[in-house]
Amino acid sequence: MRAIVVEQYGVLPTVQEVPEPVVAAGGVVLKVEATGLCRSDWHGWQGHDSDIVLPHVPGHEVAGTIAAVGDGVTGWAVGDRVTTPFICACGSCEQCLEGNQQVCPNQLQPGFNYWGSFAEYVALPFAAVNLVRLPEEMSFSTAAGLGCRFATSFRAVHQVGKVRAGEDFVVFGCGGVGLSAVMIGAVLGARVVAVDTNPGALELALRYGAAEAVAAGPSAVEEIRALTGGGARVTMDALGSNEIVQQALRVLRPRGRHLQVGLLPDGVQLDVSRVIGQELEWLGSHGMAAHTYPEMLDLVASGVLKPAELVTRTIGLDDVPAALEELSSGTPAGVTVIRP
Repeated sequence: MRAIVVEQYGVLPTVQEVPEPVVAAGGVVLKVEATGLCRSDWHGWQGHDSDIVLPHVPGHEVAGTIAAVGDGVTGWAVGDRVTTPFICACGSCEQCLEGNQQVCPNQLQPGFNYWGSFAEYVALPFAAVNLVRLPEEMSFSTAAGLGCRFATSFRAVHQVGKVRAGEDFVVFGCGGVGLSAVMIGAVLGARVVAVDTNPGALELALRYGAAEAVAAGPSAVEEIRALTGGGARVTMDALGSNEIVQQALRVLRPRGRHLQVGLLPDGVQLDVSRVIGQELEWLGSHGMAAHTYPEMLDLVASGVLKPAELVTRTIGLDDVPAALEELSSGTPAGVTVIRP
């Protein structure tokens, strides 16, 4: 099969012919119909993830059709249209048995722990707890964006952050995760303020429901505090930056909530005295378990949520190296989907 292969961190990968994955007991092999290009893939390519072993095939946001079914798998058949969370949980540990598959200690992530979906086929383990059946009317391109960015934002904003109608909700970073958060927050009735350096991303944020758009920079904190009448109830770092974290905490009202979704490979410094003195909450959120997808899929099916509108570019495998390199200088507006 054709796949994107990373042979050296930070060096452009190439399209190569590699062996197709072999189906394992309890798992399936998926024919990749669409896969998202995410900033997490860029982090992996740059060497920020210790789980990756070179040579490596990236890719973790995937939708497709089942091409092979492993021993012991029931309820799934070749040809089924499916997607999966980017966190493939084991299904048998304490966290999984409590329903918290998104923090499974035995999790496997395609594109990180093993070869991923920037390819014509990808293996998915533990099918019983990780496959999500797709509605027939949902396109593969739309579904590919659900597995990481949209689902991650849905859980962070709705299930972890519990953003409510009437609250000021500030989203820092309007890439795929951030724009998803903007759309979800607006649907929940929050007054969303979007922050980014990219005017195109801010334009999309306004289209997806943001009430205000603020250019990132030194003056952003005071501008946001003025727009929110003294501070926001909820902030979210959807990119992953020490500088953003500081700004996000500074614009919170007392007893405000901060959602950390963006990865912080270089760490972060916290003003703990401020967190204590103003009783601020720091909430981490990591993906979403497959069994919690139905609520999100129902909102998509009803037209309340429209993740298809987030997809602004579709490319092929041959275009992936250049698209990865583009992420080194910023995040393009919208979501890029790869059709292998």
